Amino acid sequence: MQSVQILFANLMAIYRRELQSYFASPFAYVIAGVFWLLSGFFFVAILLGPEGLIAQANFRDQLGMTNPPIDVAAQFVSFFLGTLSSLALFILPVLSMGLYAEERKRGTLELLATSPLTNWIVALGKLLGALTFFVTLLLPMLIYQTIALSAANPPAPFTGLLLGHLGLILLAAAVLSLGMFVSSLTDSTILAAILTFALVLFLWVVDLVGNSLVGPVGAGLKHISLIRNYTNFAQGVFDSSSLVVFLSYVMLGLFLTAQSIEAFRFQRS
Repeated sequence: MQSVQILFANLMAIYRRELQSYFASPFAYVIAGVFWLLSGFFFVAILLGPEGLIAQANFRDQLGMTNPPIDVAAQFVSFFLGTLSSLALFILPVLSMGLYAEERKRGTLELLATSPLTNWIVALGKLLGALTFFVTLLLPMLIYQTIALSAANPPAPFTGLLLGHLGLILLAAAVLSLGMFVSSLTDSTILAAILTFALVLFLWVVDLVGNSLVGPVGAGLKHISLIRNYTNFAQGVFDSSSLVVFLSYVMLGLFLTAQSIEAFRFQRS
């Protein structure tokens, strides 16, 4: 029991350290500002723009086109969550690029690797810190969506909204975990961000490759696609297989990161 308490205390120490590093970094605030600016722009454009959903619904009403009716709330949730996921594709590699690369650059990775803390605890604490910062970026967007959908008629799909954001958080955890592993391989944050973006882009579009193939290979590629599994949540569908895929990516990233740091520790011993 005492050992569990010690592990939890160590995890919280790493978590607080990582989270404080984000909130103390001017660059992190630049990332937040860009994310909020772009998200806000697309929020207004999708909902209130001249080609937005409300304008389209009003135009159909003026023409008497009421069949089939447009569920503005449901379409807005689907479109906007898709937009947020696309923005996350660019934001998340930037958030993960310094998780270990900065440690290498400052020369503190050796101290971290030879400390009594286990590699898994350190990696998990860093991942939770980065994920918490990303969740704070989503909170204003969630508030805006809730306010906008509260006036929807027919009633807004709040269950779909919550499932969509759950999917977005799972997607972020998977990308950050893989990005953390990439960051552990180099002391260049720029290179880590580029390699992570390339890896995530491949996992994002692998669904297209899977669609062009038949048999178990095509089915397997579609099963590991990030966008395919995220779309299930964005459409308000809870798919346990998609949950397993995202958690598998998280565990894979943690495992590879722990092995990478163990290899680094072996080289320094």
